[in-house]
Amino acid sequence: MRRFVVLPAYVVMFGLCYIAAVGVATAQTQTVTSDKVEYTVELPSQTWRVVTQPDGVQQHMEFVYGDRSDGFLRIRKEVVDQGATATDLARRDQEQKLRYAPGYVEGKQEKFVGRTNGVIASYEYTNAGKPMAGRIYYLQTDPRTIYTLHFTGARDKLARIRSQTDFIARSFQLK
Repeated sequence: MRRFVVLPAYVVMFGLCYIAAVGVATAQTQTVTSDKVEYTVELPSQTWRVVTQPDGVQQHMEFVYGDRSDGFLRIRKEVVDQGATATDLARRDQEQKLRYAPGYVEGKQEKFVGRTNGVIASYEYTNAGKPMAGRIYYLQTDPRTIYTLHFTGARDKLARIRSQTDFIARSFQLK
């Protein structure tokens, strides 16, 4: 008879611990926006912080994960020609900008599904002799507007926070 009392108490303790852990994880996310941008994003941990707010000169937001080499995010709005797709913009960026980075190695492109759909382009490069990586989410909000969420950081560190970069991109939404 005692065995039945211990089992439910154990189950209740486990359930309370689980609820507390989920509550703490949820409490750590923060929603970020500005009056000067048309979107919101959620940051999955307190380690992410805003370093640049949009103003009269810069119309993009920038974020850092701890140190800039651990993870850096720049969000920009791109106005494209009617009919241009996120894949077209990714290809254009690769051909006109990214391939000129020192030690550039093209990665793969893949479809991205979130609140806003698009494509992801990955690449590697070097900065001061250190292996770096980039991951760009091209999110198409309408036929003429694509938002880019451009993550960069040390190759091993950016790989470790990939679930967070995916989380941020999935949380992106227009106001």
